[in-house]
Amino acid sequence: MQMCLPVRSPTWVSRRRLLDQNLSDLHRCTNLSHVKQLHAQILKSHLHQDLHTAPKLIAAFSLCRQMSLAVNVFNQVHHPNVHLYNTLIRAHIHNSQSSQAFAAFLDMQVNGVYPDNFTFPFLLKACSGRNWLPVVQMIHAQVEKFGFCGDIFVPNSLIDTYSKCGLVGVIEARKLFRVMGERDIVSWNSMIGGLAKAGELRDARNLFDDMPERDAVSWNSILDGYAKAGKMDEAFELFERMPQRNVVSWSTLVSGYSKVGDMGMARMMFDRMPFKNLVPWTIIISGYAQKGLAKEAIMLYDQMERDGLKLDNGAIISILAACAESGLVALGKKVHESIERNRFKCSTPVLNALLDMYAKCGGLEEAYRVFDGIAKKDLVSWNSMLQGLAMHGHGEKALQLFSRMEKAGFRPDKVTFIGVLCACTHSGFVEEGLHAFHTMEKEYGIVPEIEHYGCMIDLLGRGGRLREAFRLVHSMPMEPNAVIWGTLLGACRMHNDLELAEEALDQLVKLEPSDPGNFSIVSNMYAAAGDWENMANMRVQMRSIGVQKTSGASSIEVNDEVHEFTVFDRVHPKSNDIYGMINRLGEDLKQVDTSSRSISVLPLE
Repeated sequence: MQMCLPVRSPTWVSRRRLLDQNLSDLHRCTNLSHVKQLHAQILKSHLHQDLHTAPKLIAAFSLCRQMSLAVNVFNQVHHPNVHLYNTLIRAHIHNSQSSQAFAAFLDMQVNGVYPDNFTFPFLLKACSGRNWLPVVQMIHAQVEKFGFCGDIFVPNSLIDTYSKCGLVGVIEARKLFRVMGERDIVSWNSMIGGLAKAGELRDARNLFDDMPERDAVSWNSILDGYAKAGKMDEAFELFERMPQRNVVSWSTLVSGYSKVGDMGMARMMFDRMPFKNLVPWTIIISGYAQKGLAKEAIMLYDQMERDGLKLDNGAIISILAACAESGLVALGKKVHESIERNRFKCSTPVLNALLDMYAKCGGLEEAYRVFDGIAKKDLVSWNSMLQGLAMHGHGEKALQLFSRMEKAGFRPDKVTFIGVLCACTHSGFVEEGLHAFHTMEKEYGIVPEIEHYGCMIDLLGRGGRLREAFRLVHSMPMEPNAVIWGTLLGACRMHNDLELAEEALDQLVKLEPSDPGNFSIVSNMYAAAGDWENMANMRVQMRSIGVQKTSGASSIEVNDEVHEFTVFDRVHPKSNDIYGMINRLGEDLKQVDTSSRSISVLPLE
């Protein structure tokens, strides 16, 4: 009897076939060790000049943030084509190397390789902000020259990029939109989004109403425009009309109501959401934190963790930024505890946000511990620590840190010098401040901006050098604003210089005619000098223009909640108890005062 045995397929696979299988997904690989192994096999197989393999290797090194290796791969190809150049340009832009991307584009033209319809959209991704407008216009001219306006992908990219270059850019985008022979829904959405972000809501809405068809992006773009402009009635009306709502639509409403301070509506929209991801949780928690409502913020933060949502970099940075703004250190500490408990792998931006929160909330010891624990410090790390020390009066330590920063090889920027000058201001280091101000342009090429002049004027004013401060104001290359003149007026009050105070007030009246604080300062200075006639004239002037001084406010954090008070405030729910305690303290102080007087007249033995 003959037995039939199953035939097994061979288990061997040729090396070339295995290499081809690995190469098929190489451009998506983010494991540097694996990429290097494949690179070695590519070299061994003499595929390093292959115009199909080299772009994948460049893309892989780009994902691993190894641009020097990516450029090396490119340089080994003797006759690069447009696809290889496009891959290199895209890699540079992915790694925030805009100048190198444009250098590759110029090199391509020098070598006689013509761009295609993918080249310009890649270059446009490097352009964002008003300063980039001339570059975008240059790319637009190149697009026209090579005849790629007929490929709708290219003009759509131009519209999107123009819209990121400020109001002038939006005007250019609109010109292009009008002359487009063919438009798709992306064209309409890009134009509406650009107009909405530029604050041109009426034009954006007209375009939205004229759309032949709309998708979720169309609705969300115009909804976001209304929300960011604080027009929540219009936003809600549009939201109600939406045929379909997604998590972006709901999150936009929650964010809009939070920013205008209507936390009741923000919470109602949040609670009504059919599905919540990390984004709306972050928005509502940050909204409560910015308003100083710690109990609500912490309660929601705890609920988010119980629901199993894990923090990411964006959520941590947003919540910590809100805590820093409102001084809500309790929630900030809770986020810090979550980071440590979950062994969250913190990037430098996350640690910078944590450092900034502690520094602005006055926890300088905790801030220093975070700072010392940042393995890869960047300039933001140094600036945050320096500004924290400066704002809390540790001028000498701030200047020592600045010296450490320079020795560590970091080149200061304009933000650094604001911190240095603030440190000098709060500690009275006039000469050190003058030295920093004069060297920032000479040694570092940083042209002083109005914030730097403001710090210097404050420093000179506090130091009693009012004439120097006024001379500096008059020598500024830009027009002094109300903050500059207000700083001078405050310095005049500090040193009781009525003559210069009157000059500062004259300028402030032109800039802020209805600000009561300026009139009040000079009026009080007249009173202190016994000049009752001028004081009375000042009060008459205040009444004639309808100026009424608003009450100052103070805040205090008690039991993880920030309470704000103004003079004669009755809004607080426990105002009766508060005023009762104040009256009781007043009576106790009177008794202490009476006792001290009786003690002072006792005969000495």
